[in-house]
Amino acid sequence: MTLKNLNIDRSWTLFLDRDGVINKKLENDYVKHWIEFEFLEGSIDAIKYLSSVFGKLVIVTNQQGIGKRLYRVEDLELIHKNMLYEIAYHGGKIDKVYFSPYLNAENHPTRKPGIGMALNAQKDFPEIDFKKSIIIGDSMSDMEFGRTAGMKTIFISEEKKEDLKIDFHFKSLNDLVINLQNAH
Repeated sequence: MTLKNLNIDRSWTLFLDRDGVINKKLENDYVKHWIEFEFLEGSIDAIKYLSSVFGKLVIVTNQQGIGKRLYRVEDLELIHKNMLYEIAYHGGKIDKVYFSPYLNAENHPTRKPGIGMALNAQKDFPEIDFKKSIIIGDSMSDMEFGRTAGMKTIFISEEKKEDLKIDFHFKSLNDLVINLQNAH
């Protein structure tokens, strides 16, 4: 299967993980304030292009740092407001950001690999069809989330990883965009 075979058009939805896909992931830490948020090189331009290909783009992000009381929901909302502003300023569009503030140990249905955030997105945007959706993430919980919901999965990582839950592998959002441009 190739991306070209999927016949991606405006009826498709793109689900994006945040940390490690859009912005730099802080090892053994959380992005707690806007000053700590750093877009990965090329990710804004990639989102601009992906906004022209997919009908909907939504972010789904686990944020257990809130559950650990390391930062507040208001801090996260400010980070997302600034992130969305920067993306829109450069011509991209994110339809909505969903986050799960729960601790891993709570096993909450909105926390990936649970598909609660996908179901919430579908409730907000009834036109979302998981069979015409792709999740882009940098962890196996993202891949499991996508697989459970019936989506295609794209794993973002410098290192190749073999797993049945991964449909496609790219080094970055930029790498994916180059492949998509060549497919169209």
